Order: sequence, then C-alpha cells, then structure tokens
Amino acid sequence: MFETLTDRFDAVFNRLRGRGRLSEADVDEALREIRLALLQADVNLRVVRDFVARVKDELVGVDLSQSLTPSQQVIKVVHDEMKRILGGETLRLTYAPRPPTVILLAGLQGSGKTTTAAKLAGFYKRKEGRNPLLVGADLQRPAAVEQLRVLGEQVGVPVFSEASDPVTVAKKGLEEAVRLGRDVLIVDTAGRLAIDEELMDEVRRVSETTAPHYTFLVIDAMTGQDAVATAEAFHQTLELDGVILTKIDGDARGGAALSVKEVVGRPIVFTSTGEKLDDFDQFHPDRMADRILGMGDVLTLIEKAEATLDRQQAEVTLDRLQQGHFSLEDFLEQMQQVRKMGPLSGLVGMIPGLPKELRNAEIDDGLMGPIEAIIRSMTPEERQNPSIINGSRRLRVARGSGTSTTEVNELLDRFKQMQAYMRQMATMPGLSGRVARRAGTSAKKSNKKKKRR
Repeated sequence: MFETLTDRFDAVFNRLRGRGRLSEADVDEALREIRLALLQADVNLRVVRDFVARVKDELVGVDLSQSLTPSQQVIKVVHDEMKRILGGETLRLTYAPRPPTVILLAGLQGSGKTTTAAKLAGFYKRKEGRNPLLVGADLQRPAAVEQLRVLGEQVGVPVFSEASDPVTVAKKGLEEAVRLGRDVLIVDTAGRLAIDEELMDEVRRVSETTAPHYTFLVIDAMTGQDAVATAEAFHQTLELDGVILTKIDGDARGGAALSVKEVVGRPIVFTSTGEKLDDFDQFHPDRMADRILGMGDVLTLIEKAEATLDRQQAEVTLDRLQQGHFSLEDFLEQMQQVRKMGPLSGLVGMIPGLPKELRNAEIDDGLMGPIEAIIRSMTPEERQNPSIINGSRRLRVARGSGTSTTEVNELLDRFKQMQAYMRQMATMPGLSGRVARRAGTSAKKSNKKKKRR
C-alpha cells in the first residue's frame, strides 16, 4: 500500500548522503519533498502540516552524532514521527474480569465488516486461545447472517442469530455467550452505503444493550480520506476504541492509515492483509513505520514463521546452517514451509535492506514449481552435495523435471550464492540470541494457552 511513499522517502534520504551537517536549507528541501509525498498519499492536510513542523523542529541546527549520517538522522526523526501519527504504541487488549469480553463491530456496507468479524474471531481463537462466539446482528443486508455462519464454520467459531430485530439478537447473543461459557463475544452490526440517522440510531441501541468493552470501526483503506470522515462520524455516536483497517494489501495510497489516529484520536488496532481468513494481524505502529521507510518488518516476518513453520525442523535447519551444511534437501523443506506463510511478494517486502527493485517486484509463486521439480529429480546424494552434479547428471535432472539444463544450471548457481549469503547471516552478531529470545517468548505463550485450555 505504501510503495510510492516509500520510494519518495528513499529519494529524499539518498540526496542527503555525504553531507556533514544539516543546514536549514537542507532540511527545508527534504521536508518539501516529504510534504509532497504525504499529500500525494492522500494524508489529511492538517496531519501533514503538524508532521512536517515537528520534524523540522527536531532537525534544524542539530549536530550529527558520531554514529549517524545526515540521511540516518533524518530517517530517525521521520521514523519517530511516523510511528507517532500511526498510534505510538500497539494497543494492548485486555479481557473482562467477568466474561464475556464484548466487542462491537460497526462500519459502512462494503467495508468488509462481516468477513472481519470472522477473522477477528479466528484471531482470538487461534492466537489468544480464547473461545469466541459470533453474533449476526446485521439483519439489513440479505444473506449477511448466512455469510457469517459460513465464515464462522471455516474458523471453527459458532454463530448466534435469529429472525428478530438487531437489538434483541444482540441481547440474546450476550445471554447465549454467558450460558455457553464463551469468553469473547463479537457482534456484527448492519451497515449502510452512507451514514444516515437510522444507521446511527440502530448501532447506538445495540451498543447500549450489549455495553461493549471494545467498539471497533471497520473501514476500507481504499476509500482514503472518506474513511477518516466516516470514523469521525461514528466516533461522535459510539465513542470508538479503535479502528480495523481492511484491504491494506490493495493499491490504496495509505492516507487513511496515516491520518485516522491524528484526526479521530483512536488507534488502528487490527489490519486485514489479504482475502484468506488467516490474513489478519494486530497493528504495530513501529513496524508499519519501518515498512514505510523501507526498513522491512523482521518481527512480523518472525511471527509469521513461528505461526506456520515447524519449529523443530527450523532449529535443525538453523543448526546445520551455522555449521555450513545447508543443502538442497534443507532448501526444499524450507521452501515448502515458506509457501504456508503467504504470497512471496508480501514476505519479500518485510526483509530489510533490499533494493527498491526487488522490494517492489511482482514475484510469481508459480516459479517455485519448476524449482521443486528440479530438486526432486536429484538423488539424495546430489541434494546433499550439489558439487558432484556434472554435465551428464544435469542433463538427467533436466529431463526428469521437464526443464532445461539452463534452468538447472541457474538454480545451482543461485543456490551456491545463497549458501554463502545464508552462512554470512547465520554468523551475524546477535542473530542467534534474537531468534532464541523469540523462540522462548513463543514457547511461553504456547504454554499459557495450554494452561487456559
């Protein structure tokens, strides 16, 4: 969503390289480009003005530390301010001492609210170890309840609804959650194509009946500044606790994400990152700031790996990697695991330090098929020691995989380069400790979930 903005920031930072001190003229030039970049990303005008003013106050006349270049100094200040306008700190969700914790979802029709309700229920069940119940109180849109039932079945969460009015359904849904011992209740309310008095009155009455602990507004990132105006209108009626931003995997310019916290005063809590029900993540302002400034998102990448990869196999692979024994067999196993983490183009964007051309490249996941076929056409000995694959062996592998010897040669050459690069990464200071700390944290969370169950 932020590719254009990231490219503009890259250009600004590159022009500052090699300068020993930031003059006011240097800062003005950089801020002029940053201001244009933010406005072209459809960021609210007041937010842009305040952002630029704060960055300028931080930068003008500042002497560089010995460890920072001018471009790094600007990146640091811009990163801090970008994190601030995105919400500052990640919203830490708490649970009601007396279950269930009630979550009310509101939003306009077409924002993806019903799908978001199911994704949110899946998040609480899968990642938080909770037992949610979905309530279909959207009786305005035909088949909305049936859609919720289908999605609820896919995430393994029951749905309560009946042919009545929304307020009664919400009230009975709360009673059902108490009866069944469900600890999280997610209420899906009706939407309209536009904000009107009837919509606001209905959602207000549902809110009064259920007394939600959290009220989240679901908004479509593709609507730009209209999303911010919608959030303001709902906030006046419902006292929102946060925003769930959908469709951030689209080609929206990012204005809604960068404006909503400053304008409405409520943070983004979750983001929907794709069409699959698992494509739903808690929003971290610092990580999004990293991605916007082209710094990657290592922590989210690690979390995705923890959620999908075989931890024991990963530890074996890491151990082999650190010993310099990463083979094509290991590569094949890891490639199959990575496929479970989602589209490759999305994962590449999380890796820090990549050039713009690679970061923004459209990567075809179908390209992995021929690679897998080539490796599977090798003998176990060849996979462990690719250096023994001579001309005749390459011809045999090409025929067996339905590819050409040129493709086999390219794979072997790239794998050799990757081996050298991965050995270098494995010896990076602090990498092993960070992986160990993340693994320890993940294990603690897993144990807590088991105890709750």
